[in-house]
Amino acid sequence: MRITIIAVGRLKSGPETSLMDGYLKRLPWPVNIVEVDERRPIKGPERQAREAELILGALPDGAMTIALDEQGKTYDSPGFAAALAHWRQHRSDHLAFLIGGADGFAPEIKSRADHKVSLGAMTWPHALARVMLVEQLYRAHTILSGHPYHK
Repeated sequence: MRITIIAVGRLKSGPETSLMDGYLKRLPWPVNIVEVDERRPIKGPERQAREAELILGALPDGAMTIALDEQGKTYDSPGFAAALAHWRQHRSDHLAFLIGGADGFAPEIKSRADHKVSLGAMTWPHALARVMLVEQLYRAHTILSGHPYHK
């Protein structure tokens, strides 16, 4: 399985990057992180539309898309692992996870996504959302392989 994470914004070096790198090193699947960023001072729907263009332009051909969205499906860790296994087996061996900007996703991203996943009801900074996603990918791997990491 191959994974691409397309995230709006740039992750600066610091504790979040260190945590994410630690989980990425443990994953058996290749993970490509693509950062897209609109630097012009635009707001609201105009910014959403521009970020949508950047995200869609970065999507790998044939990848199944999963948008991290507050209105998406909430999984527990075993459920997320089962979903990954199902998607890999029945849909695609390439998954693209999308992390939007501060204004959220434009409607075309929400309609384009094959699935929407929520990290919970709370709002998380984008840097932590990346870390949480990568940790859950690692946890899913350990669940699927019978490793005792998930207790």
